[in-house]
Amino acid sequence: MPTPPNPVRNVLYIMCDQLRRDYLSCYGHPHLHTPNIDRLAAAGVRFSRAYTQGTICGPSRMSAYTGRYVSSHQVAWNAVPLPLEELTIGDYLRPHGIRTALVGKTHATANVDALQRLAINPESEQAEILNEVGFEPYMRHDGIYPDDPLFDDKRESAPYTHYLREHGFDGKNPWHDWVNAAEGENGEILSGWKMRHANLPARIPEQHSETVYTTNRAIDFITEQGEKSWCLHLSYIKPHWPYIVPAPYHALYSTKSILEAVRATPSEASKHPVYTAFRQHEESLNFSRDSVRLTVIPTYMGLIKQVDDQLGRLFDFLQSNGRWDDTLIVFTSDHGDFLGDHWLGEKEFLLEQAVGVPLIVRDPRAAADVTRGTVDDRLAETIDALPTFLQALGLPGAEHRLEGRSLIPLLHGEHPDWRRYAISEYDYAFQAPARERLGQPIDRCRMTMVRSERWKYLAYDGFRPQLFDLLNDPQELRDLGDDPEFAAVREEHAAYLFEWVRGLKRRTTISHREIDLRGQRFRYGEPETEKVVQIGVW
Repeated sequence: MPTPPNPVRNVLYIMCDQLRRDYLSCYGHPHLHTPNIDRLAAAGVRFSRAYTQGTICGPSRMSAYTGRYVSSHQVAWNAVPLPLEELTIGDYLRPHGIRTALVGKTHATANVDALQRLAINPESEQAEILNEVGFEPYMRHDGIYPDDPLFDDKRESAPYTHYLREHGFDGKNPWHDWVNAAEGENGEILSGWKMRHANLPARIPEQHSETVYTTNRAIDFITEQGEKSWCLHLSYIKPHWPYIVPAPYHALYSTKSILEAVRATPSEASKHPVYTAFRQHEESLNFSRDSVRLTVIPTYMGLIKQVDDQLGRLFDFLQSNGRWDDTLIVFTSDHGDFLGDHWLGEKEFLLEQAVGVPLIVRDPRAAADVTRGTVDDRLAETIDALPTFLQALGLPGAEHRLEGRSLIPLLHGEHPDWRRYAISEYDYAFQAPARERLGQPIDRCRMTMVRSERWKYLAYDGFRPQLFDLLNDPQELRDLGDDPEFAAVREEHAAYLFEWVRGLKRRTTISHREIDLRGQRFRYGEPETEKVVQIGVW
């Protein structure tokens, strides 16, 4: 039996926010060239069919950090606290001496009620690791600080706020007034929240922008660690809205560079009630206008280009100090962005532009040489990251908890039995207008995607499913959810959904190994003369 390769020493987990996979050149974009992300793909494996477990930040990220589906970790929407009993990346790595830190965004929400129930001071050092879902907050920057008293504490606790003021970008809310605003002809502030200003340069000089600052802090952390092992979650807020970017990135792309909108004609578009309800959202109505797409998308591309340039800086740094050779690198996003495709804005629906994410993994070891520069079309999921980290670092797994699968065997050219379908979930209970429009009670607003080799099946509480033939209709323009010809396919995928629900990991407080030890010790049901517990003996 061959000797397993030595474990890697470090993990760099890079996540962009709201980045579509088809807006990278290695995923086929014809005009947006991302040579540094492409460089990572050439040095690793690019997964062509990777899926997020939730299409908005909170649920997706908690799945990434726990290795568990949304139905298991229960963070159904943004600002929903993670249960304290859920273990995250840091909980698995820290006991083995691996410093696990965050630079950037997590969208984590402190579980204050649970802390109070356990008599833990929410402001204490003990609570910090729980409040930060297992990460050491080396530099947390969630990047959304509107001018509202509700966000005052969040804004003032952000290191980036103080960095901006220290560099002369003053004001109550420098994040908005400088980083995410343009300047009018008379010096007035033009808010980046208004998409009509997306084609203008942000007021902040590029070297002080969010993306550069975040990269600088990542380099600081890695430098500080020296030869000590680490796991760094480098989490860029961009290209998430507000859609505004500093010069020169605001002017790199024209309307000729954007992809054509993916849309069925209004008469041919699905009439499914839930889809129709989301088409009535303000962001969907706005992005359905060509003038909005033509203004916003070039800037969205500029934001991506800036991230790629900064990753080039980071990769050069890793190569110069030897960390390129002992660090597992994973690049992905938390979800996509419709940008007007399917007559939708934002990302809160389970079609490809929202659920499909880039996923590139580079294992530095020789065992991965066989797959470098290849494309893997097996179904991957966001929850696969954590088990991949554990195997790469040579740490024990947790099969009683983790619902993802390690990608290491795939990186090393192996062909294990693999998943037949991928799952993504969304709960629109928090979207009161859609929920009320559809007349759904709060606990009947779930939608679930089952994506198999050929088909995508979308199940809804209280409504018929949708079905798309991704082989013959990859753009998901023809809804077969009520076509009698495909009843058997729908039934098959409903069975997959039931199988998935039954397979969720609920027994999380005891390992499989401990269960087997107890079972072997007591041997219930066998005629033994000497049992520890004498049950059913005649």
